Amino acid sequence: MTLSREFWHSELEGYNIEHPLLLPVDRHRLSSDQRSGLASLVEISFDNDVSKSFLNYASSSELTPFQLGLAIFYTFLFKLTHGQTDLCISCLNANRYRSEIQNVLGVFFSTLPYRFQVDAYWSFDELARNVREKCLSILEHSHYPLQHILANLHFNPLDIPFLQSTFDLITFSSEANNLSFNGASLKEMHMEQPNEVAKVDFSVRFAYDPTSTDNQLLCHFICSRDLFDETVVKTMALRLQHLSRQLFSSNSSTSSTDSHFMPITALDLTLFEETEEINNVVFCRQPIVNNEGM
Repeated sequence: MTLSREFWHSELEGYNIEHPLLLPVDRHRLSSDQRSGLASLVEISFDNDVSKSFLNYASSSELTPFQLGLAIFYTFLFKLTHGQTDLCISCLNANRYRSEIQNVLGVFFSTLPYRFQVDAYWSFDELARNVREKCLSILEHSHYPLQHILANLHFNPLDIPFLQSTFDLITFSSEANNLSFNGASLKEMHMEQPNEVAKVDFSVRFAYDPTSTDNQLLCHFICSRDLFDETVVKTMALRLQHLSRQLFSSNSSTSSTDSHFMPITALDLTLFEETEEINNVVFCRQPIVNNEGM
């Protein structure tokens, strides 16, 4: 426990808890303010080209899908926050660190802080390698309870911004509906819920279906309506989709291989329609604008 306590102390030492992620919120709330629980949910899918390139890159770079998804998310946050480099979020950990509980039924999940300091001169390839090392180092100390991590640093658990921003990647099977037990067919039942619940302010979850032949990779944005309007959530989701296409689509204007090695500052979150609008303003004379100097 002593080694783990020292590890987590060094991980969060110097982190400015009063300088949270500069997300494009519509309304500001303190971490300690009560939330309504109402959420805006936006789902985006990645086509087969992007999904296949994502998996091939993970395999060739010796990354897990979670590690690669997290690398994309950190790159996205770096661009979304206009160059913020000290990024701290929280992730769920399986917490099955002992061999005897690997196959035991039950929920062992724990929440852990993932602080990552970005070098703006890194390429995506360099960033992904550093994310892998970060994840492996955290894995060694993932058994250390969150409440102890916060207490050792004298953090108030009710006022921790990074607990309000989460990332996760889940693996599921679209064939899970076709289950049987002792000859009886089992069917999944969905309970109707009036609204999606926002457990935190800003959550991004990748979903990977290895059994699917189409759109193997999905992404969900679940954001609190107390901070974000739905239009903003949709725009953020489209920006992440656009970033992923730059990195992994063979149809991108820049080859995905080149994108992996160019500085992450060169990657762009500007959507096509925004680029068109900028070009129209810059290069097209508007009829309502009078000629100056005449």
